Amino acid sequence: MSKPNSDHTGKRIANLRKLRRLTQIQLADQALISHSLLSKVEQGVVPASPSLLGALSRALRVPATDLVGQPYLTELRQDELDVLIQPIRDALDLYDLGPVPGVQPGTLAELHQKSEELCARMRQTDLKRVASELPAMIAKVTTFCYLHPSDAAWRTLTSLYRTAYDVATKLGYPDLSVIALDRLEWTAQRASDPVWAGIRQYLRTLAYMRSSLPAVGQRLIETGFAHLAQAPTGRERDVATGQLHLGAAVVAARGKDEAAALLHIDEARRIAALTGPADEVHWLSFSPTNVEVHHVGVLVDLDQPGEAVERAHGVRIPDDWPRSRVAHHYSEVARAELLTGKTDDALASMLKARKVAPQQTRYHPTSRDTISGLLSARRSVPDSLTNLAHWAGV
Repeated sequence: MSKPNSDHTGKRIANLRKLRRLTQIQLADQALISHSLLSKVEQGVVPASPSLLGALSRALRVPATDLVGQPYLTELRQDELDVLIQPIRDALDLYDLGPVPGVQPGTLAELHQKSEELCARMRQTDLKRVASELPAMIAKVTTFCYLHPSDAAWRTLTSLYRTAYDVATKLGYPDLSVIALDRLEWTAQRASDPVWAGIRQYLRTLAYMRSSLPAVGQRLIETGFAHLAQAPTGRERDVATGQLHLGAAVVAARGKDEAAALLHIDEARRIAALTGPADEVHWLSFSPTNVEVHHVGVLVDLDQPGEAVERAHGVRIPDDWPRSRVAHHYSEVARAELLTGKTDDALASMLKARKVAPQQTRYHPTSRDTISGLLSARRSVPDSLTNLAHWAGV
């Protein structure tokens, strides 16, 4: 059996546990998890689930990103992505300073079209191009908002802040994603847009899910529904409401509340049947397919990997579905397949994720842990897995 790399999540957990002078049994008791599961995770045999990471980060009193090693600076530097983070930070600091000197923003129609293009590229996981163009766009739209304030202008800036959140999250900078969400709230208020306010609560929920705080996540979900209730009835509100139900399902699943999780999935499914595919509405990718993909992920979070794999077999991914969602789905399926001992299938799923969205897959901690688990589980390591592990920095 192959040895896992010396810098995987389990190894970091073990090192921090020892720094806290805790035994495995003591840490498992404090995190309310089984000793055997913690042992397997520390060995790199089993990938650490998001809910497990949240429980351990709370018990060890460190951010979950410390456990997974984000940001992955070596790989970011190799891809020349690390140098793009500071300009985004600087652009987010422009929000209350008025027009940016020397910036000629152009027309609102041009700015809106460009912001939509960045959103579309983000869904296709063109991270480097989006990150490189985003700061200048934020400066232009910020300037336009101060020179020609309108609800439409503020909504365009809100969309750019959401893209900044997406970039920061995918590249492993949670502090930057929080700043982007604060800016999003600021502009959503100026745009008087309850839908964007609801979407912000959904995005905040995703952040709390990474910390496995279901009680806080549930409160955010409830606040999001309250915001959306103030929006005019119609497809836009329905789509945002359906997506919020999907977020609520994941929160419930990570809190091991199966009944609530499946109830939210059913409600999202009902709404999706009415809206149909609505990928273009705030780029939430809400659709019947998205509901089914979330159902697979919910089953994994409910510790039902066998059922997740079985349901995944019935999911049909449209050819034009956003690559970010496709790759995330394949990564979730790979984790479930690894947990059920189907290592060949898990490797095949990870290779699909890499092919569809290489940058996203490379920087997703669950993907990296799944690859590490495959290295530990395989008695002989095929070249395809060796190459995948080297590429991912595992």
